[in-house]
Amino acid sequence: MQLKVTNSPFNEAQVELLNKLLPTLTDSQIQWLNGYMAFYRAGTASAESAIALQEQTAAAVATLIPAEEAAQPAAPALPREAAVLFGSQTGNSQRLAGKLAAQLKEQGFEVTLSAMNAFKTNGLKKTPYLFIVASTHGEGDPPDNALTFYEFLFSKRAPKLDGMKFSVLALGDTSYEFFCKTGQDFDNRLAELGAERLAPRIDCDVDFDGPASQWLASVIGAVTASPAASATVAGAASVAPASSAATTTESEYSRSNPFQAEVLATINLNGRGSDRETRHLEISLEGSGLTYEPGDCVGIYPQNDPALVDAIIAEMKWSGSENVVPTKEGAEGQLRNALLAQFEVTVLTRPLLEKAAAFSENAKLAELILPDNKATLRAYTSGRDLLDLLQDFGPWKLSAADLVSILRKMPPRLYSIASSGNAHPEEVHVTIRKVEYEAHGRKRGGVCSVQVSERLEEGGRLPIFIQNNPNFKLPANPDTPVIMIGPGTGVAPFRAFMEEREEMGAGGKSWLFYGDRHFVTDFLYQTDWQRMLKDGVLTKLDVAFSRDTEEKVYVQHRILEQAAELYKWLQEGAHVYVCGDEKHMAHDVHAALLSVVEKQGGLNAEAAAAYLADLQVSGRYQRDVY
Repeated sequence: MQLKVTNSPFNEAQVELLNKLLPTLTDSQIQWLNGYMAFYRAGTASAESAIALQEQTAAAVATLIPAEEAAQPAAPALPREAAVLFGSQTGNSQRLAGKLAAQLKEQGFEVTLSAMNAFKTNGLKKTPYLFIVASTHGEGDPPDNALTFYEFLFSKRAPKLDGMKFSVLALGDTSYEFFCKTGQDFDNRLAELGAERLAPRIDCDVDFDGPASQWLASVIGAVTASPAASATVAGAASVAPASSAATTTESEYSRSNPFQAEVLATINLNGRGSDRETRHLEISLEGSGLTYEPGDCVGIYPQNDPALVDAIIAEMKWSGSENVVPTKEGAEGQLRNALLAQFEVTVLTRPLLEKAAAFSENAKLAELILPDNKATLRAYTSGRDLLDLLQDFGPWKLSAADLVSILRKMPPRLYSIASSGNAHPEEVHVTIRKVEYEAHGRKRGGVCSVQVSERLEEGGRLPIFIQNNPNFKLPANPDTPVIMIGPGTGVAPFRAFMEEREEMGAGGKSWLFYGDRHFVTDFLYQTDWQRMLKDGVLTKLDVAFSRDTEEKVYVQHRILEQAAELYKWLQEGAHVYVCGDEKHMAHDVHAALLSVVEKQGGLNAEAAAAYLADLQVSGRYQRDVY
């Protein structure tokens, strides 16, 4: 059938192009295009309109396949079985994987939803459909619960995967050099092993909701359009209910619709004379419907420093009142307000510099972003912000609207919850240490930490949401012993753990390892721990204050000192929790735990590593590191 202006909604030029293209397409190309077109505007269209578009596209495509081709037998159908695997540190990948699993089940698939470290790799070769959602942790590393699967896939033991169809969603942060590396590695390796991409990989920045929704839609569009699936495209009408069912919560407030919460109290936890400032915030949840469990996080959308925003505006000789971006109400917002609350201006990334280069008349910026200058670019972006960029690479042919078009949306800051909801109904507590430093001749600071320490008063409000962290939870059995290792602000979730166990009347033993600089000024929540020790809620407390002794002592040293008893607790079934700095502390603590297991258990290094790996797989060794 030839398209004509009279039998289609296209104009003459479009009809001519389509009539040239369509006869050249294979069945699989048409089927892929069907799914793709159905959700092409998924980021802006409603679910209902996306479904309607998909149904219309299906009907149109059906008329374009010649009758003799339509009569040909379909390719052998793959079993309607899928594995959805996630590698997640904070829970984002796990939640998105759960959404996909729910949608696949709505399409009639038998779905295995699993953390990567719990998936039995001997069944990988027999998996017809494999979907991976993976975040990248630290400097390009797989998250804890993805490491064993990652190592297997890149080992000589990995099988050929001919006949498998797969797709990968990668989560990351463009402020890191190895953006989405884990997901990219999985995507490339699966293809190397012979698997076929069912839908293209999508790489998500910290503002991942839109791209993730597009990936989910493209996967469902592909499986419903595939000849290997018995469902027709019309079956995609069940996608919307599956998605909404997977995301329904008791509260209307979420990451995309934060609650404007009142701050009930803001207290500096550091004593007089400390060179640090750590804020304990008590935030009201009254009227929000938001709930949480110990181990979850609070997401806060902060505001940029007004002085920095004003300096950026002055550098470009703007007024700040320029209309630059549509608001939720459809009106245009002013530049200063947008830079204060909606966009990130304190971090420089390669994507930002690449976009900015199109507006710079300074050849040095184009040179800086050349592939051969990665080291120079890394050095430049470290510790610098948008004001530096504008000052260093002028003159600019850049309007206010151009500027906000290249900026990344303000990402939320996540903080471990420091309270039990049972102990503090309709409240949530967080612990935030002020970050400030000098760099490149200017004072710098953490966006959120400086805001809450310098510009937030009791009665003020913060836009917040609750982020569940299913990978950092108390044991289901309240009689299970727990070992908690959390120096500095890493102690926050353990305050929540102990408050919860106190409210439950838990009988299990509990042991806290805590460290900071000085006992007198930096012992966070000291009175809480002392009371819990006295009341028997906390069984043991070991502390390390690194600046109070000639030789610096940290929590890993206390672990080694207590090796015999700690190993005894492990043999009794204790769960181990580590929270805090990933680059140094978490690695040092892991090494200390390996040493304890190796020496106390009489194991070699390989067996000790396997012992801790087994604890991780079973949920007895959990880390919340950043």
